[in-house]
Amino acid sequence: MLSPVSITLATEADIAEVVALVNSAYRGDTSRQGWTTEAHLLDGQRTDAEDIRTLLQGAGGAILLARNEAGQLVGSVYMQEQQPDLYMGMLSVSPLLQGTGLGKRLMAAVAEHARQVGCNSLLISVISVRHELLAWYERHGFQRTGETVAFPTDTRFGIPKQPLELLLLRKAL
Repeated sequence: MLSPVSITLATEADIAEVVALVNSAYRGDTSRQGWTTEAHLLDGQRTDAEDIRTLLQGAGGAILLARNEAGQLVGSVYMQEQQPDLYMGMLSVSPLLQGTGLGKRLMAAVAEHARQVGCNSLLISVISVRHELLAWYERHGFQRTGETVAFPTDTRFGIPKQPLELLLLRKAL
C-alpha cells in the first residue's frame, strides 16, 4: 500500500533530484529492481539536468513531483500542453515503489491538470517493444493512434541496443 504523498510542481531547484529519479527508474542496475526498466533496450542515461531544465522552461511544460512524508522524491511526470492534448512523458516511480499505485496517482494528477487547462485528452509515446508498458497504459484507457515517431538519435538520451520506434497513444478525458 502506498504511503501518503504530496504532489507539487517542480522548480529549477528540483532538477538534480528529478534527473536521479528518472535515470534510476529507466536505466542501469537500479532500474532492474522495478518493471519499467529500459536497461535491456538502451545503454546510457535517460535524461540530464540540461534536458529537465529545457522541459521546465518550455512553453506549456511542467513536471509534477510526488514526495513521501519524509520529503523524498518518489515519483515524477512531465507534461506539456499541446492543445487539444496534454502530452505526458517520463512517468517515473522509484523502482522500489513500482506496483504500489503511485504511477496511477500521478497519471490522475496529470489528467486533472489537463482538464484545468482545457485539454480534452492525454497523449503519450511508448517504445514499441515495451509490450508490458503498452498493456499497462491500455488497461488505463489509452488507445493506440496508429502513429509512430522515430526514436531520438541523440545518444545523450540513451544508446539503443536495437532499432526502436515510439508508438503514440491517446486517452480521452
